[in-house]
Amino acid sequence: MAKKPKLLADLFHDTLKDVYFAEKKILATLPKMAKAAQSKELKAAFLKHQKETAGQIKRLEGVFKIFGKKPTAKKCEAIMGITKEGAEIMTEYKGMPALDAGLAAAAQAVEHYEISRYGTLATWAKELGMPEAVSLLDATLKEEKATDVALTALAKSVVNVEAEQDL
Repeated sequence: MAKKPKLLADLFHDTLKDVYFAEKKILATLPKMAKAAQSKELKAAFLKHQKETAGQIKRLEGVFKIFGKKPTAKKCEAIMGITKEGAEIMTEYKGMPALDAGLAAAAQAVEHYEISRYGTLATWAKELGMPEAVSLLDATLKEEKATDVALTALAKSVVNVEAEQDL
């Protein structure tokens, strides 16, 4: 018997579950990163993004509803790897001048992953005829891009400079 072909809607749903898992993992990780950060500006950026992430999870739940599916998570190996690298930085650089530069870089790796996923999901939602989902996904995409820009500015103005200093 032939296997049922997997279509764009199946791929959209699988990727949606993947990102839902990733956002929940990120939500749990951001307070740890904020606690580890030495710079008050970086701590504030992590806490701000924690609030945004909670809203992004709600938007994803809205996309699941529009798609007619229950919000469910599927383990995202990509985010597991990226957050593992961030945890290693927190351990290996604890109390060191380069800690915050490493944390900012780890956070940007997360942002770049999310930007890629939300851009793809928005494109697929448009293709699948779900304009309301496109709107929700685009709102999150804008936040992720803004966070990436803010982290770059913070890295250039504060954390990378401090990483070069002897404490």
